[in-house]
Amino acid sequence: MPDPKRDLIRHALATIAYRGGKTLRDAPPEFASFAGTGKPPVELVAHLGDLFDWSLRMAKGDQSWNPTPQLTWDQAVDRFFSTLAAFDAHLASDQPVQVSLEKLFQGPIADSLTHVGQLAMMRRLAGAPIRGENYFVAAIETGRVSLDQPHAVREF
Repeated sequence: MPDPKRDLIRHALATIAYRGGKTLRDAPPEFASFAGTGKPPVELVAHLGDLFDWSLRMAKGDQSWNPTPQLTWDQAVDRFFSTLAAFDAHLASDQPVQVSLEKLFQGPIADSLTHVGQLAMMRRLAGAPIRGENYFVAAIETGRVSLDQPHAVREF
């Protein structure tokens, strides 16, 4: 029987993939090391991977935090989407979730939304802005958590 909480969390993950994909796609090579706003983008993207790796571990009953060593841009982007997909796959399965879904949302999932927004702002500051869009009409689909996302329906 479907679990509405899991379904909502999975939709949140698809939203993160959509917004994150838009922010990371076609970033100029120099964006990875953009300075002046705290951590460079490559470190924020690596942290996104850490957040979803941690989310999956917590869902399986292990709350340990294991940050990844320094990665290249491509490695960090690939890891972000692969950890997001692994966490989504766990939620899509009949495997139990060993922690509160609300706690997962208020912790690592909400944190990831903050960081995706930071990356979007950093793109603008770095001279490579992404176009705004009406995300309410975006073609976001539960289970679609890869970098490959549909084109925007209505950009500004």
